[in-house]
Amino acid sequence: MPQNRIGERTILFPHAPGILAAAAVVGPKEGKGPFGQAFDLVIDDPMYGQESYEQAEHAIYREACQRCCQKAGIETRDVQALLGGDLLNQIMAASLAARELEVPFLGLYGACSTMSESLILGAILTDGGYASPVICAAGSHFCTAERQYRFPLEYGGQRSLAAQWTVTGTGACLLSGEAETAMAHITGATIGQVVDMGINDASNMGAAMAPAAANTLLRHFQDTGRTPEDYDKIITGDLGQVGSDLLRELLKESGITLTKEKHLDCGLEIFDPKDDIHAGGSGCGCSASVLASHLLPRIHKGEWQRILFMATGALLSPTTSQQGETIPGVAHAVVIEGGK
Repeated sequence: MPQNRIGERTILFPHAPGILAAAAVVGPKEGKGPFGQAFDLVIDDPMYGQESYEQAEHAIYREACQRCCQKAGIETRDVQALLGGDLLNQIMAASLAARELEVPFLGLYGACSTMSESLILGAILTDGGYASPVICAAGSHFCTAERQYRFPLEYGGQRSLAAQWTVTGTGACLLSGEAETAMAHITGATIGQVVDMGINDASNMGAAMAPAAANTLLRHFQDTGRTPEDYDKIITGDLGQVGSDLLRELLKESGITLTKEKHLDCGLEIFDPKDDIHAGGSGCGCSASVLASHLLPRIHKGEWQRILFMATGALLSPTTSQQGETIPGVAHAVVIEGGK
């Protein structure tokens, strides 16, 4: 077995790469939520001064990456790699942002699990001495996601109660192998596997993702010998209400109790509960922006010592969905700890 692995799917980072800085840029609806004051920038127009929602999405992505570098006190030209993606076909928001930032680019697609995926790969690069610093980022936009995966907003389609509201926003983190003054450190990760329980409703992402989240959590506990009590919080990306309830039920069937006090879901936290969001928030930008604006600062302040951050993704394709395929899910867990 490789030296830096334990169990079947868990990686250890002996040098504990540091997260130097983090930034989040979000839309107006997100800005009205509980974390409104914590975001680096709340735009007042979903178009963000662009000619299309897709162009706005890439401009928001670029802005978050730039602000992340500014907070760390470095120039974007000093970044050795940008690892990230979004929900657009061919991850064009991230690709166009990388074009304008003029940094080496590794495009990733893990649906809404992309932020965890980028952190794992970024930590591998920095811990191994292959690149430092690197930006890990993920973003999404409500209007582009609705047009691509469901119906354009102009159709005025009615949303089901299980539907989630895709976050308009991007979260970015700057990782370094030399980070004595880091906000937090990445010490381990459990890579998820694709799990498909036969869900075929494109408006019920929570049900599609929950089995993958349960699978990854169970594997993490088995590989490490830890339990939920070893973490201040276990944080899922965007299961929403439906997926969060299912996750706890699935874990209970396997003998693991995950209380509501121990579990935090970004999709249930980012929006004002009074808003019409149905089952909660979703999208690549959901967990990414909450991580950058709320989770990492709490670790940096010493309020939490160790969290398990697990972004969850529904691997939905409009093409395969129309061909009758079901919706697989995947979830990757990242162990983030305080000062080392």
